[in-house]
Amino acid sequence: APRWAAVRGAPALAAALGGILVHRDGWGVLVTSLTRGDTLFAVQPDAPLVPASTLKMYTAALALDRLGADWRFRTEVLRDGAIGADGVVRGDLVLRGDGDPAFSRRFHPGIDYGAPIRHLADRVVAAGVRRVTGDLVADASAFEPRTVPEGWLTRYAGAGYAAPFSALSLNENIVVVAVHPDGRVLLEPATTGIRVESTVTTRRGAGSGLRVYRATDGHVIARGWIGTRSPVKRLQLTVNDPPTFTAGALRAELAGRGVTVDGALRVGRASLAAVPVAALASPPLAELVAVMNRESINHFAELIFRNAVRGTQRQGEGSAVAGNALLQRWMAERTAAPPGSVLVSDGSGLSVLDRVTPRSMIHLLAHAHRAPWGPTFHASLPVAGESELMRHRMRLTPAEGNLHAKTGTTNEVVGLGGYVTAENGEVLAFSFLFNGRDRWNARATMDAMGATLAAFARE
Repeated sequence: APRWAAVRGAPALAAALGGILVHRDGWGVLVTSLTRGDTLFAVQPDAPLVPASTLKMYTAALALDRLGADWRFRTEVLRDGAIGADGVVRGDLVLRGDGDPAFSRRFHPGIDYGAPIRHLADRVVAAGVRRVTGDLVADASAFEPRTVPEGWLTRYAGAGYAAPFSALSLNENIVVVAVHPDGRVLLEPATTGIRVESTVTTRRGAGSGLRVYRATDGHVIARGWIGTRSPVKRLQLTVNDPPTFTAGALRAELAGRGVTVDGALRVGRASLAAVPVAALASPPLAELVAVMNRESINHFAELIFRNAVRGTQRQGEGSAVAGNALLQRWMAERTAAPPGSVLVSDGSGLSVLDRVTPRSMIHLLAHAHRAPWGPTFHASLPVAGESELMRHRMRLTPAEGNLHAKTGTTNEVVGLGGYVTAENGEVLAFSFLFNGRDRWNARATMDAMGATLAAFARE
C-alpha cells in the first residue's frame, strides 16, 4: 500500500502526491488551497468521470442553496369534498406526497415500520374524520412518474439501496414480510396496497425454509415452511408501486381506528379545491442532508434532488431532466464551474450515465465553503477515522479527525472529495476520482494522498 508523507513546500507536496499516484489511467485529481487560492496538484482535472456517490455533494449543495437548511417537507392529507358534523367526508380523501425522505421509521418514534403513517392517521382522526364516502387517492404528482432513474443497472433491481422512488414514499420504499410461527404472513408496515399470496405451512421445531419474493405485478409471494417454535422471520423487499403502497398503509391505519373509506384506492391528483385535513412535517433539510451524506442513502438523494427543482414554491414537476438542467445552470452561475463539466441522470450517483470533472467538484467545494449554509455542508461529510463510511480510513494519520469527505464506491468507481486542514492551518479542497476495476489500490492511494495533505505545511 502507498504510504503518506509529511512534506514542506508546494513543490515537495506535488512530488509526494505524484509519487503516490504512480498509475494514472482512469484517474482525475485536483487539489487546491481555499486559503491561498493556488492549485497544489492536478492530474486530468477536466476528465469527465463517473462520480458514484460523491455526486451527493452536488445534490446537497444545490438543495441547501435553493431551499435553505431549515426547509421541511410536508406529507398532507386533504379532503376533496365537504365534511359534516358527523365526521363524514362526502367525497375523496387525498394523501399527497411532498417527496419527504424522512417519512420512515428512521425519523419517527415507534418500534414498527409504519410509525409515520400511524402518526398521520392519528391526526386525521383528531381532525374529526370518521368516514369517507369517496376514494382514497394517492397523489404523487410532485415528481415525474418514472420511479427508477436512467442509467441504474438492471442488477440493482430489488436491492434496498436502489429501491424505486416517488414523491409519495414510505419507509424508503422497503416492505418487510414477517412470517410468524403460526403460519401467518404479514406486511410491515401493514398496507392494503400490496396483495400477499402465501402457501407457507408449519412444522414442529424451530427451523424454517422460506422463499419470499415479489411477483411481476408487485404482489408478494411467500412459499415454504416455518417451525412452530421459530422466531418471527422478517425479510425485506423493495416496493414497485410506492404511491399505492403508501396510501394503502394509510387506509390500513384508518381502518384500525374505525375510519372507513367506501371507495377504491387509486392514484390521482388532489383538485385545487381540496382542503387540508392533517399533515406531518420532516426534520429540517440540514438533518436530512447529514444522514444522506454520512450514510450515502440513494433514496434520500433522489428525493432531495427533485425537490430542489421544485424550490420553495413547490412549483413544477421534480424530474431528473429538470434537475440536470438546473444543476448545470446553478454550477455555472453560482460556482463558476466550466460549462459542460457536470452531466447527471440522477441525484445519488448510482447512474452509470453521470459525469463530473474533478475541477467541477473543486468549484462546488469552494462555493460551499463560502456559502451561508457552508457549516451545514461541512458537518454533513463523514470524518476520517471517526464517522460512518470513513470510520476505518486514515486512522493513526494526520487526517484522522481532520479530513471531511464524501465517499463514492461502485464496482467500477472509487471517489473521495472534501476538505482537509493542512498542518499550517490552510484549508485544502480535494477531488479524487478513479474509474476502473482496481478499487482496493485506488482507495489506498486516496487515503495516502489525504493523509499527506493533512501533514503538509508551507516552507
